[in-house]
Amino acid sequence: MGKKQKWSWKSALVGAAAATATAAVVLGRPRDPSFDLLSLRLSSLKLNPPDLEAELNLAVHVKNPNITHVNYSSANIPIYYHGAILGFAQVHAGTQRPKSCQVLRLRARLHGLELAQHSPQLLADVARREMVLDAAGEVGGTANLLWWGTRFKLHVESHLVVDPVSLDVVDQENRSEIELFTA
Repeated sequence: MGKKQKWSWKSALVGAAAATATAAVVLGRPRDPSFDLLSLRLSSLKLNPPDLEAELNLAVHVKNPNITHVNYSSANIPIYYHGAILGFAQVHAGTQRPKSCQVLRLRARLHGLELAQHSPQLLADVARREMVLDAAGEVGGTANLLWWGTRFKLHVESHLVVDPVSLDVVDQENRSEIELFTA
């Protein structure tokens, strides 16, 4: 028979530290947030000859799956229609708690002159009641866990199908990818 090993506190502490470090790495790895456009609402229409401006209010549901709270800076996300920039959605600086969801209220300004240049496509979209919009941009910020903070850049892309008459969201595909900066 083999010798019986003595149990030691030192081995137990090393094992506990290794298990804690492994759990922290697995649970603490950054996950990309998710977001969905809940609604669009026309808030104003301004005729400033020769331009026409439309303001929309967007309700966006954002989920932070990470164990850290996040501070993000303001950003302007371009909105595209048939490859041309139609306007911008404004993201205001803010904070989101860990493992939480919140609805962000964004304001978007659309330039009617740009839309008028695509009038044949717009008329076809209105007749079909389907308008395809794309948005892509970046939001920067910091993710903080206790005293440790790291900067990040979040790249977001949305492909939206909207009913241009009722402004209902018909379909959407959203992607986000987080890039961390260490140093």
